[in-house]
Amino acid sequence: MRMAETADNAGTAPGSAPGTPPGTGGGADTTARASGATGLRKASWKHIGPGIVVAATGVGAGDLVATLIAGSKFGYTLLWAAVVGCLVKISLAEATGRWHLATGRTMFDGWRSLGRWTSVYFGIYVVVWGFVYGATAMSSTALPLAALFPGMPGGLKTFAIAAGLIGLVLVWFNRYHRFEKLMTVLIGIKFLIVVYVAIRVVPDLPAAFAGLVPVLPDGSFLYTLGLIGGVGGTITMAAYGYWVNAKGWTDSSWMKVMRLDNRVAYLTTGVFVVAMLIVGAELLHASGIALASGDRGLVDLSDILERRFGTFTAKLFLIGFCATSFSALIGVWHGVSLLFADFVERLRSGSESRAEEVASGAREHTRPFRAYLLWLTFPPMALLWLNQPFGLVVVYGVLGAFFMPFLALTLIWMLNTSRTPGAWRNGILSNSMLAIGGLLFVVLCVQQVRELLW
Repeated sequence: MRMAETADNAGTAPGSAPGTPPGTGGGADTTARASGATGLRKASWKHIGPGIVVAATGVGAGDLVATLIAGSKFGYTLLWAAVVGCLVKISLAEATGRWHLATGRTMFDGWRSLGRWTSVYFGIYVVVWGFVYGATAMSSTALPLAALFPGMPGGLKTFAIAAGLIGLVLVWFNRYHRFEKLMTVLIGIKFLIVVYVAIRVVPDLPAAFAGLVPVLPDGSFLYTLGLIGGVGGTITMAAYGYWVNAKGWTDSSWMKVMRLDNRVAYLTTGVFVVAMLIVGAELLHASGIALASGDRGLVDLSDILERRFGTFTAKLFLIGFCATSFSALIGVWHGVSLLFADFVERLRSGSESRAEEVASGAREHTRPFRAYLLWLTFPPMALLWLNQPFGLVVVYGVLGAFFMPFLALTLIWMLNTSRTPGAWRNGILSNSMLAIGGLLFVVLCVQQVRELLW
């Protein structure tokens, strides 16, 4: 049976040369896309970018603290679950990017081809989710800043509002390429700091390798599901295809490049998660120390680090915490605004949404893009006065759980039908990973709703 992964070996389409930009060479590009046989560009590290953005956006403070708590309760035993989570997300992001490149159409255009219900679902979801996420992201960024500068008038609210406004300005006035450079700096900061902290606690390498063997200790089932399902993003997974197009990758000649980019993204994500699991296992599990749930747990960790390693390490960790939260904030401000702009433009025009439109940067100038930016920034500020930033994290987690089953199952539908050129449809591996992910996210969604209601 053909596997989508083997399509890397496809030959060059007649009349087209490898690396030919879309729209050149007459009808060769259209023919090549339809046949799935366009010449593939050589995968090169110099092209990497959208994967860095999705890794910086997808791993927020909530992911880090959930991993910390798992490490504090079970040591290295659930390390294998973090690895499986990365593999599931690699499959999801690869499928998203493959849809954009193989078809030349956007994710929302694919959803719309499945029926009107997808537009209704997405429209309601993106409005409600954005309102809650805006407050969650601003509060999460404010927590480490308030700990670093405790004397600031207004405390948490002042820092939260400032984070939202700075994110708004950075995305409003910068196009994708500058945004990517900023995200690269932020992910570099948090990568170095998290790895530094993991090295400081001196990992038990034999125990870590033993944790790669799948084991479920008593009481670990829900933590295991959380680790697998929570590694790296919710709705931002769908934004990956838009960032791929914004980078200028608009046809299947970029498939190898996209796959390398995606693997680097989730290798980076895996390092984050493993590093935080090491910190939880070595610093907390061995000492029997419990952390608060939600982002507050990272502030607690900075206090523990200060007692153990001194003020410098504690302050450095808070800077990494801030970079983690702020990169997630501006990643959503940009990526989900692209999704929303595509959603509105397609409803207005009724025409197909093409990858070239996203690549041109035109989407970032539209009123729907900027309207959603404002929606993410200003209305959620009202929630800051509820004085329950950690409750917002819980509600956000539940809303996020509703999107991932939708994404996984619709990708299976879109990538196994004539909507996708034959050479780029799912194979056994892709279908298996997406099905496992979809089932997992359904279970997580049901569990999180139960926790919220009962």
